[in-house]
Amino acid sequence: MADKKQELQLRKEEAPMESEPTRNRRVFTPAVDIIEREDAIVVTADMPGVDDKNVDISLEKSVLTIAGKIEPEHYADHRISYAEYDVGDYRRSFTLSDMIDQTKIEAVMNRGALTLTLPKAEPAKLKKIQVKSL
Repeated sequence: MADKKQELQLRKEEAPMESEPTRNRRVFTPAVDIIEREDAIVVTADMPGVDDKNVDISLEKSVLTIAGKIEPEHYADHRISYAEYDVGDYRRSFTLSDMIDQTKIEAVMNRGALTLTLPKAEPAKLKKIQVKSL
């Protein structure tokens, strides 16, 4: 049972070194909650300030990557004297196991929280292969 649970877990993937951001700004790793249900794994990523138009989700070679962009606010006739809040983009990648049905992944963005539903794949069924003679 422990082996099965380990297979279902998402493993954090390091950001690929061959790609560099083209925007000169900080990139944050969004905090996530991962919940396993009987039929799916649900990942909620906290990306404050990001709306659904600025989220990019890609899946390549079992690596699921989420990215969110924020445009900083510029204040006319104001100069910031002191700021503790830093604005930047978000990026995080996960390697999906074979237990996830990659064709049925769903994503919903709501007030800076991205919720990904990763449905579990059907268990492989025994398939009988007929042998023909020549």
